[in-house]
Amino acid sequence: MHRLIQHIQKVNRNTGIPDDLILSFFETKTFKKKEILQEEGERCSSYFFVVKGCLRLFFLDRNGAEQTLQFALEDWWMTDMDAFRTGRNSAYSIQAMEATEVLCITPANYELILSRFPFVESYFRAVYERAYAASLLRIRMISRMPKDEFYKLFQSKYPDFIQRIPQKVLASFLGFTPEYLSELRKNKVKSNNS
Repeated sequence: MHRLIQHIQKVNRNTGIPDDLILSFFETKTFKKKEILQEEGERCSSYFFVVKGCLRLFFLDRNGAEQTLQFALEDWWMTDMDAFRTGRNSAYSIQAMEATEVLCITPANYELILSRFPFVESYFRAVYERAYAASLLRIRMISRMPKDEFYKLFQSKYPDFIQRIPQKVLASFLGFTPEYLSELRKNKVKSNNS
């Protein structure tokens, strides 16, 4: 069974999903490590479901530094939702952090699948609710927690990210400098060896 169908079943606790019919709304694409899927300032025409690999969503700040806002590993979704839904140009870029396979859906197919299959609309609502809650938690942690505690909590909740994301990109996501993140990692190694 395809990963997307498994994920819909898991989130909706729904069986008997018409696999081939649902998958017919999507196109499979593969991207090399560091390849850009969506360019900031370009029309946003895809919503990506990660089958294999890792994506990141980022923008360039006024100094030209990359600011990472989100990651997506297997079974996660990524797009600039506002641009995707409105047909505007994207405010963000999306990049493959490793060799990645995705399912892409266009805005037209997205509207069609939602109207034809109420359980898909329910599935996406659950996906959005989880993503929104995670986004708020990240903002709260960045704002309130000491940086070392924030890193420990993030590391315990998302160990896959720590292993798979380059230090510079992870530091950008956590709101740290790469040097500070390096120092935190060194201190952790020292405390583990004590």
